[in-house]
Amino acid sequence: MTNILLALVDGSTYSKSVCDHAAWAAARMDAEVDLLHVLDRQPGAGKSDLSGSIALGARTALLEELSSLDEQRAKLLSQKGRAILDDARAIIEAAGGKVAGAHLRMGEIVDTVIEQEGPASMLMVGKRGEEADFASLRLGAHLERFIRASHKPVFVASRAFKPIDTAIVAYDGGASSQRVVDHIARNKLFSDLKIDLVTVGQRNRDTEKAQEDARAILSGAGLSVETTILSGQPDEVLGKRVEEHGSCLVAMGAYGHSRIRAFVLGSTTSEMLRSCKAPVLLMR
Repeated sequence: MTNILLALVDGSTYSKSVCDHAAWAAARMDAEVDLLHVLDRQPGAGKSDLSGSIALGARTALLEELSSLDEQRAKLLSQKGRAILDDARAIIEAAGGKVAGAHLRMGEIVDTVIEQEGPASMLMVGKRGEEADFASLRLGAHLERFIRASHKPVFVASRAFKPIDTAIVAYDGGASSQRVVDHIARNKLFSDLKIDLVTVGQRNRDTEKAQEDARAILSGAGLSVETTILSGQPDEVLGKRVEEHGSCLVAMGAYGHSRIRAFVLGSTTSEMLRSCKAPVLLMR
């Protein structure tokens, strides 16, 4: 079966980064890229009744004109979506990647992506969509729900692609982070990357034993692993680690059982992704 990466593109600044990261990941994983653009149908958009107390004939004419404008808008959005998919295909193919398909869908963005994710081994999205403001951002505003709903690893691209040589693994010993370690050990995406296994918490026998176990799994897969236990706030610690490494990928569980949990879910995933300057791979 062909290995598929599902990349969500929307024409935003982050779309090119999603395509660049998808091409990089596909080359390492011997995968093809499926492109998806979703026309997010907004409830009531373009359907306000502006007729008020206008006379019957004028009101009918107005409603007909509004209906015509809705049709024109839908057509233009469809054309824009096709253009976005064509541009995304060109970026990936120029990087030597192969595009398995390009899909234009209409619907609520999270539900539509989840419906489409079936054959994919990983989803790839940008931190932000076309709107610059997080409060009005369709994907950003639903990003935590999106990550909760997906049954696949979710790769969240940073603003711009940089060649990646290190994977920082936020490890708290919980089930979610253990799945991340198992995934890294089995996935060719991480071949030849340096693995920086970081636990944020107190150094004790339990954290040391958890790191030893994780190191054994990763080393057994032929990966070069460095383990570190650091105290402090997880966002600050990991953010500093990202700055120290530069060209890196952060891998972590979407759910945890320690202070990492407060970092990921207590502040919301969107806030965590906003502060991190590296791409992030999240797993349930």
